[in-house]
Amino acid sequence: MADTSMLKFVTIGRDMPEKRTVDERRADFREIYAEYAAAKAREQAGRCSQCGVPYCQTHCPLHNNIPDWLKLTAEGRLQEAYEISQATNAFPEICGRICPQDRLCEGNCVIEQSGHGTVTIGSVEKYITDTAWDEGWVQPIAPVAERAESVGIVGAGPGGLAAAERLRRAGVQVTVHDRHDRPGGLLTYGIPGFKLEKDVVMRRTALLADGGVEFVLNCDVGKDIPFEEVRSRHDAVLISTGVCRSRELKGPGSGAKGIVRAIDYLTASNRKGFGDYVPEFDSGEMDAAGRRVVVIGGGDTAMDCVRTAVRQGATSVKCLYRRDRANMPGSQREVANAEEEGVEFVWLTAPKGFTGDAVTGVVVQRMRLGAPDATGRQVPEQDTGSDYVESADLVIKALGFEPENLPELWGEHALETTRWGTIKARFQTHETSMDGVYAIGDIVRGASLVVWAIRDGREAADAILERFGRQAIAAE
Repeated sequence: MADTSMLKFVTIGRDMPEKRTVDERRADFREIYAEYAAAKAREQAGRCSQCGVPYCQTHCPLHNNIPDWLKLTAEGRLQEAYEISQATNAFPEICGRICPQDRLCEGNCVIEQSGHGTVTIGSVEKYITDTAWDEGWVQPIAPVAERAESVGIVGAGPGGLAAAERLRRAGVQVTVHDRHDRPGGLLTYGIPGFKLEKDVVMRRTALLADGGVEFVLNCDVGKDIPFEEVRSRHDAVLISTGVCRSRELKGPGSGAKGIVRAIDYLTASNRKGFGDYVPEFDSGEMDAAGRRVVVIGGGDTAMDCVRTAVRQGATSVKCLYRRDRANMPGSQREVANAEEEGVEFVWLTAPKGFTGDAVTGVVVQRMRLGAPDATGRQVPEQDTGSDYVESADLVIKALGFEPENLPELWGEHALETTRWGTIKARFQTHETSMDGVYAIGDIVRGASLVVWAIRDGREAADAILERFGRQAIAAE
């Protein structure tokens, strides 16, 4: 009998889960998309063309077996779909929510290229895994046998957690150190709840702890414990600290009160969402309520800031970006969501300075796009004589992140870095210049995507396991 569950894209249109109304979204930090109903998930999964060369899978950093779990979903075989989904991805419910699918899997969907509208891969992935949690299919790690080797991980962000999950499945003893009081890194304190509700992260990290991963929190390696001590306690060490040093603004008035870093602003907001005591928020320093907010930057962090400010009750929210809409690095889906929620984007503008001891405005210079540079992107140039002042009570700097100087902070000058300050690590194995020390994620790549950190973590875990295998053979 012919399979009638797939190839429905010619008769059924693309249909995302319903968004909550703008008024509802602006009032809280809950996720903006509803969940698919079972019939709708099957219908939308059935739009997949099951093409011979799955570009969705090719353009996924984890090479998730997307066509297979879409087919299983269309057939109602959800537990099998979940098992295939989690086989390549430690956190499919997280990637289904926050991956920029429009730039990765969905953006390269064959039926999208033919004009039929992409398969809603991310929403189906989220539905599969949320169903798996509801049905009790997601269980703590239970290694077949415990191993004597141990690995110390510095940084409990997505890369470190992905490595921890893979190593524990092999029975390795894993200890994760993190400077914060909760694991998750930017998943916990950087990404707002309207994109990733925090109970989703907390249940995953709790599952890792239930599976034997040890978390040492409120522990800033290099300050609270020397890196050399971490290294001496374990058979291998993995560095996954990410990059958290914000790029700074220059110009007159850049030190004024009311000009804050994006990471500080988002962390304060997320901590408040947990119910923590947050003095810098309670004092009003990091609270946008009743204020005219200007966010400077065009990446996903800037989008998180403008949409957070809306929910905090800002009087107005504007985003300044030095290029045009077509050339901004942030997700176009996020830009559209922000515009729906009342954010105003001021394209081809850049800050030149600031007014007021406590900031009252941004001196804005207009820009134009000139000739392309070596990467092919047009270079912003000043449009002289067109400066103006944009009123602001709170200015948020979302200009990207740079790595900390770990060799200096940790007193480990044998740890080689690149000219950008990132750690040098070998492709695929992620080995650094120090024996038994590996590095992954943003501290190697520079600021990048969560899904790339997850891939790095899995690859590094495999390389560490191979190292242990070689050592075991040598000892025989």
